[in-house]
Amino acid sequence: MLSVIKLDKLIALFIILFWCLVLVASAQEKAKDQMPDGRPLLWESVDIRGQNLFLGPGGNTMRPNLSNITFIEEEKGGYSTKYRIKDGAGRIWVAKIGKEAQSETAAVRLVWALGYKSEINYLVPRLNIPGKGTFTNVRLEARPSEIKRWDEWKWKENPFVGTNELQGLKVMMALLNNWDLKDSNNKIISERDGNGELHYIISDLGATFGKTGNIPLLWRIQRSRNKPTDYNEAKFVDAVENGRVEFTYGGKMRELFDDITIDQTSWIANLLSQLTDAQLKDAFRAANYTKSEINMLAESVKNRIAELNRATNRNRIGSKRDE
Repeated sequence: MLSVIKLDKLIALFIILFWCLVLVASAQEKAKDQMPDGRPLLWESVDIRGQNLFLGPGGNTMRPNLSNITFIEEEKGGYSTKYRIKDGAGRIWVAKIGKEAQSETAAVRLVWALGYKSEINYLVPRLNIPGKGTFTNVRLEARPSEIKRWDEWKWKENPFVGTNELQGLKVMMALLNNWDLKDSNNKIISERDGNGELHYIISDLGATFGKTGNIPLLWRIQRSRNKPTDYNEAKFVDAVENGRVEFTYGGKMRELFDDITIDQTSWIANLLSQLTDAQLKDAFRAANYTKSEINMLAESVKNRIAELNRATNRNRIGSKRDE
C-alpha cells in the first residue's frame, strides 16, 4: 500500500513538473513574439536628390539573384497571387503576380524617396517559378532573415497622429491614388537583434496609379489599379477651404483626409518638389512601364506636385492680404 501511495505521488509530481515546463516554454515563446520597446519611426530626413529611384530602398546590394529560383509556398490573402520563393543567393522573397506588381514597385520608390520607411522590392520583367509557371512583370518583395515583422499599425491610432509625417503620408496616398487604405496593409518591422527602432511601413501599395472613384455609391466599380491613363485623367486637389486642403478621393477610409491642413500639405509638397524629372521617370522605369507610360506617369506626378504647391502658395498669399 505504501509503495502505491509513493507511486501516485511521483506521478502527480511528474504531471506538475511537466505542466510547469509547458507554461515556462509558452511564456518564453510569448516573450519572444512580443514586440520590443523601441523608437517608433515613420519618416526621417534624407537627401532626396541623392535617392536612386531605379534601384529603390534595397539598392544594388539587395537585387535578387535570378540564377536559381526555388518555390517555397503560396502566400495566402490579398488581391494578387503571391508565392514565397528563394533566389540563387539564398534570399527569401514574396513574388506578387498580376496588375499590382508594377504600380507597387513604383509607389514604394516614391514614398521611400521622401524619407518614409518602406518595404524592399524590385520588378522582374520575366520570372520562371518552378512548378508554378513563367510570369511577366513580377514584383519581388524581400523577407530578410534579420528583419522581424510585427502586427499592423492603425491609421487612426499610432504614435504619429497629428504630425507632419503622418499627414504628409496621407497626402502621398491621395497623390498615388491608393484607394485601398486599411490597417491590415500596414506593418511594424524591426531588426531581430534590436537596434531600438520600430519602422512603421505601408506593406501593400498595389492599388495605386489608377482612379479611386469619386461617387460614394459607385466607387467600387469606378476604381482601378495600375492604369496610367486613368491616373493621368483623375482629379487630385479639390479645394482649399478653412485652412484645409480637400482632395478628390473616393477610396477606403475617406475620413482620413478631413483634417489635412495647408501647412501639413506644404510640408510634403516641399519634399516632393525636390524630386527631379529623372528620378520620377526612374521610379516608373524600375517598374518596367513602357516609354510612353513612363513619360505619362512621371508628368502626372509632376503635375500633382505643382497642384499642391499652387494650392498652398495661393492660400498663403490670400491670408497675408487679409491680415
